[in-house]
Amino acid sequence: MYDLGKIIPGLIVFVGLVSFPIWYNGGDAGAIPKPEKPVLAKECVADIQYMRTTHMQLLMAWRDDIVREGGARTWATARGTEYNRSLQSGCMKCHTSKKKFCDTCHEYAAVTPYCWDCHIAPQETK
Repeated sequence: MYDLGKIIPGLIVFVGLVSFPIWYNGGDAGAIPKPEKPVLAKECVADIQYMRTTHMQLLMAWRDDIVREGGARTWATARGTEYNRSLQSGCMKCHTSKKKFCDTCHEYAAVTPYCWDCHIAPQETK
């Protein structure tokens, strides 16, 4: 190792630059978003934790079943409440504000869902 005097400081600088985002904020990801909850609905199609983590898979499974397989358009919860399996006339019927509900978490997670490429986003009330 002829250049040991350059390699060690170079490795220290490299490790410092790579780990900078972690130690700069102290591992803090920021304030957890609090999306606006529906006023009229008391129950969702599934429990809250499941919907937080798996709602996109649920929506894609519904899409595949309804559009590609010709499945039923209604969904019954464990309590027997029936919902329309539709983004616009199902989900957005209770969660009326895309900006206050969907966008708060999607911006926090830095994801851009492609739902609104095909679906019409609801008009925000002023």
